Amino acid sequence: MQQDETRSVAVVGAGMVGVCCALELQRRGLTVQLFDRKPPGRETSFGNAGVMARSSLIPFNNPGLWAGLPRFLTNRTAQFRYNPLYLLREMKWGLGFLSRARPSVFNETTQALDALIRLSLPEHRRLLQAAGAEQRMRDDGWIYLYRSAQAFAGSAMARGVFDRFGVATEELDRPALLDLEPHLRPIFERALWIKDACSVDDPGQVVEAYARLFQARGGELVQREIAALQRNAQGIWQLRGADSSATAAHKVVIALGPWVNDLLAPLGLAVPLAFERGYHQNFVAAPGARLGRPVYDTAGGYVLAPMEAGVRLSTGVELTARDAPANLAQLKMTEVVARETFPLAAKSGTPWLGSRPTLPDSRPLIGAAPRHPGLWLALGHQHIGFSTGPGTAQLLADLMLGETCSINPAPFRAERFIA
Repeated sequence: MQQDETRSVAVVGAGMVGVCCALELQRRGLTVQLFDRKPPGRETSFGNAGVMARSSLIPFNNPGLWAGLPRFLTNRTAQFRYNPLYLLREMKWGLGFLSRARPSVFNETTQALDALIRLSLPEHRRLLQAAGAEQRMRDDGWIYLYRSAQAFAGSAMARGVFDRFGVATEELDRPALLDLEPHLRPIFERALWIKDACSVDDPGQVVEAYARLFQARGGELVQREIAALQRNAQGIWQLRGADSSATAAHKVVIALGPWVNDLLAPLGLAVPLAFERGYHQNFVAAPGARLGRPVYDTAGGYVLAPMEAGVRLSTGVELTARDAPANLAQLKMTEVVARETFPLAAKSGTPWLGSRPTLPDSRPLIGAAPRHPGLWLALGHQHIGFSTGPGTAQLLADLMLGETCSINPAPFRAERFIA
């Protein structure tokens, strides 16, 4: 290699997490190459609501899950759909996921995720400004919508968590909600405005802007699928491309989202991931209608978010195999409910599908890979990889360079799932 091998790092995966890792390691003086089979931000990081919120500290497997589980298992809700055969095949993951909805694990998870989100949000602001993309950010929060006072009362657990962690919120009645978002249909009795949140008008473009910043600072972006990893006798990692190319690096960061096990399993490092797939569809708003910020219909389990391309409808969870064919039934169900919420006109573009990789405790895995010196992991961010990419990068760089960690790394350690 031409560069100093002790300072060379290959980051595999150019979604939000991988691009942020590449930027942060570059900022700390390492020579970084960034690899992906597609241009940056075209996979899982592309299809989300663009929300970066402190309210995301509550995972899906929280103590309140048990009350809703019988309804979810009917497989008829728009919020949650599943493939029964997949769920049977992944029964160990499912039982592990449910077992971690108990209060003790939930408390550890919320503390860990809150720390990671707190670390990430200021870094997003810094990166957006440095990348010349600050105009894409809205700093006016997002809103949880409740169709009845009873539904709002049922959110007491979540509101209690927000209060405990100091998440700034404001309760809204129907008139106050319509003052804030006058083009929502008047079907919601109550709402909760999450003020500790911001959003962007095109998540994929934000990742691309960060990648351009990485290149402008001297980083190398390589559009190539990495098919295999091997560490040689000299301790240098060899990255074999699907095109038979070869690259060497002293350290490797795996940030491949739902594809991480394609590279890790042959090394004996497979992690227990399941895939909470999600869909989105962009719409044109009806003439004269405008949405000021993302809104989350808690009954429908979807988010409507204003985007540069129109209004984006993002669905809840479809639990099935990563590469299973698209099933638009959930998106169609959600569209019917969403049209009750906001005046949507024609569809814009085609439906999108992505896979959100989730570990049984809903925490990402950030740190060194056991038994493989020089191999580092940043994976399993479930629904909040877009929110937590910069914080993940900071923590990973702290660990990699032996510096004082910005937050407690223990809840994210690889040894939770890899012996």
